[in-house]
Amino acid sequence: MNNTPESAALQRPSIILGIESSCDESAAAIYGESGLMAHALHSQVALHADYGGVVPELASRDHIRKLLPLIERVRAEAGNPELTGIAYTRGPGLMGALLVGASVAAGLGMSLDVPVLGVHHMEGHLLSPLLEDEPPAFPYVALLVSGGHTLLVAVEDLGRYRLLGRSVDDAVGEAFDKTAKILDLGYPGGPALAALATSGDPAAHDFPRPMLARPGLDFSFSGLKTAVMLTVKNNARSPDSDADIAASFQQAVVDTLVAKCARAIEATGMQRLVVAGGVGANQALRAALVERGARDGFSVSFPRQAFCTDNAAMIALTGYLRRSEFRRGIAGAEAVARWPLDELAPPMAEAPTADRTGTA
Repeated sequence: MNNTPESAALQRPSIILGIESSCDESAAAIYGESGLMAHALHSQVALHADYGGVVPELASRDHIRKLLPLIERVRAEAGNPELTGIAYTRGPGLMGALLVGASVAAGLGMSLDVPVLGVHHMEGHLLSPLLEDEPPAFPYVALLVSGGHTLLVAVEDLGRYRLLGRSVDDAVGEAFDKTAKILDLGYPGGPALAALATSGDPAAHDFPRPMLARPGLDFSFSGLKTAVMLTVKNNARSPDSDADIAASFQQAVVDTLVAKCARAIEATGMQRLVVAGGVGANQALRAALVERGARDGFSVSFPRQAFCTDNAAMIALTGYLRRSEFRRGIAGAEAVARWPLDELAPPMAEAPTADRTGTA
């Protein structure tokens, strides 16, 4: 009979600690066979607000202060279970911020004699809807919309991702933030612009719907941002006019994203759309996608609001789904600022499909 530490670890129920520190959120979570056990997040919005954007050095220092207390908190909330693995965000992201999370994971893994695994931040977003009570089944088309990424991905199975389209310039979240800055809405701009848009007329300005007149699934938002800038420059400002600009900008973005998602569904033949990333919390986008799905006959799934932005629950989940890749031994603090999604592969020994979300 094999009584090695490795075999003993494999016999225990899998309980994974997730650590997220890719940018301006410090987060920790614990995921086990029964699902998500605990999660906690600290946002650095107030820290960076005076600078109008994320300051990498300040972000890294704040992760150093916040990660260990967050880890202690989620372990206590989960009942201090015996961990079988630690998953952390290896990349992509801000290098200094990533290294903090990687170092904490490596050090904690060594002190607890627990294996450590670096996971892909974007894969976490792609899989985040699996945290819900009724997770979508593979395969599905994923729209990943955040401050740094705008991607359409065919998610064929765990680790099997096919890039369908991407932004050739600004990510959609970046376009929201830059447009908000033009309208003097402060930081972070995206939520403030969406709030202002609720009191405006989305038909007040006929802003361009970029790249809809040509085939394909790529995006471009820099021209739309420029159109907003010229409109603001050439017209008198007022609260009502700013609201109309915000609503018209948001409508142009929503129309573009919805049309490209419908194209992707048609091109792949898949019948499920998953939306993830911070912009996935936008209510106008959610409503428009649900309406288009009902019209065209495809389902639409979203993670809950708390799991649209960066979080550790999706990192712990990804670690759990890739638990066959954990290897014992002292882990290095590995981090990569850039990590193409197409470099990922399925786990070496995949868990049964019915167990992927912790439910039978």
